[in-house]
Amino acid sequence: MLTYRKCELCPRQCGVDRTNGERGFCQMPAQVKSARASAHYWEEPVLSGAGGSGAVFFSGCTLRCSYCQNAEISRGGKGFALTSDALRRTFLRLIDDGVQNINLVTPTHFLPDIIPALHPKLPVPIVYNCGGYERVETIRALNGLVDVWLPDFKYSDGSLAAKLSAALDYPSVAEAAICEMVRQVGPPVIRDGELVRGVMVRHLVLPGFVDNTLGVIDRLAALFPNGEILFSLMRQYTPMGESAPLPDRRVTEEEYAAALSWTELCGLTNGFAQDASAAEADFIPAFDGSGLQF
Repeated sequence: MLTYRKCELCPRQCGVDRTNGERGFCQMPAQVKSARASAHYWEEPVLSGAGGSGAVFFSGCTLRCSYCQNAEISRGGKGFALTSDALRRTFLRLIDDGVQNINLVTPTHFLPDIIPALHPKLPVPIVYNCGGYERVETIRALNGLVDVWLPDFKYSDGSLAAKLSAALDYPSVAEAAICEMVRQVGPPVIRDGELVRGVMVRHLVLPGFVDNTLGVIDRLAALFPNGEILFSLMRQYTPMGESAPLPDRRVTEEEYAAALSWTELCGLTNGFAQDASAAEADFIPAFDGSGLQF
């Protein structure tokens, strides 16, 4: 059973009693906080489609990366309290507006409240959009509830993961979690241009750390041959002024080209590349509570 008491929802396993006001690494209380719910048109085409992806942004994070472009909610904690019933109403409102899925963005630390809002099953796919740093036991508890897993695989270099996300064990933890996700839903199923089942792994190329990216590609290619996953190679890193030890610049054409070339050489070609225009602050949504149903 997933619970806020002696919280062990994420790999940090803080063990705090969030129902008694204690806060763990995520710094979140024992009630959902969300900052925005809206149709999102800038995901991969198989997720956004014509109607947009119904993105629900949750406050707090189990990684709190130093370079996060959503830092005002992931680290700053901005958001609005919702009950499970209100969250369910938010999902239904998005579906009425025509979104093609419900996209749960960084949801893990609120699962005790989110899971009730997913019952009965919604008429669109549920997308679990997370940083990849997940407990296998928590992922197993979601078996049958999630249609599309959308994890990051941020780091092959544990020391870099420690510097930027305080997660030295990130590579092995993310690898085990993604393997469980693939075990649950199998290879990608795309119907009428829409991803309705499967796993898409995202990786954000970081400026100055292409070797980390090549290592991620190596790991994924070895684990998931023959199109078992979709792979999205992202170049949207946006300097936010607090991302040391990363360079204060965007990813160069040469860096992204090297990563893309290695992806092709390793046969990890079932997926998506990203245009340089994605690395703009204008793409960061306003976290003002838009679309939430209270």
